[in-house]
Amino acid sequence: MIGAGIVLLGVGLADLIRRHAPARLRALLYIVAFLLVLVGASGADAAVWAFAATGVASMWVVTTPGSTGGRAGLWPLIVVALVALVAVAVMGVRDDQGPLGAIWPTGSPLGAVSLDVGVFVIGALAFLTESGNVVVRAALRGGEVASDAPTILKGGRLIGPLERVLVFALTGTGAFTLLAAVLAAKGIVRFPEISRDTDLGTRAEYFLIGSLVSWVTALGAAFLLWWGTAA
Repeated sequence: MIGAGIVLLGVGLADLIRRHAPARLRALLYIVAFLLVLVGASGADAAVWAFAATGVASMWVVTTPGSTGGRAGLWPLIVVALVALVAVAVMGVRDDQGPLGAIWPTGSPLGAVSLDVGVFVIGALAFLTESGNVVVRAALRGGEVASDAPTILKGGRLIGPLERVLVFALTGTGAFTLLAAVLAAKGIVRFPEISRDTDLGTRAEYFLIGSLVSWVTALGAAFLLWWGTAA
């Protein structure tokens, strides 16, 4: 399970650097991020997954669209999902989690959380922030939504990550009633904007595709968490 967490963390960090770091510093920050992940993974007896994460993250950055252009479809997401699935299938929650696992603080309000689970949650949260936005943009472009659609509904780049984190957290903790309320609230809040749609349904299409892809991404991460801990 820690392998999936490291891969998701690598992709998430790569996207955060690509999105927010100045171009002249990106190469340096990529190297620093790799070294930090490698050191942490080595302490958890999972160094091989740091190299796997580097390969997957490199593929992701090269093939996925940035904030201003590009169109690669959803196949990079499929690759990441398959790698994460294999990682969880091959290595669930381990009994021996390395030197770092021996000093990992397992206590939490939800009970004991092992190092493997903690790393997966951190990796999933990193992926669901900026990488989740990349996934949604790729889906919108693949669905041929208008190129200016991201400007139609305000706040999507901020609301999207918060929504995915909430869906992941509420699903992972079994708070399904609250999850349904959050999803319903989003529709209610967005309804006035969608009802004023004068662009041949562009707002509604943007809302539906973006929301569904965002929810599926978060639910997929929650499924991996459930599967890894249940194995």
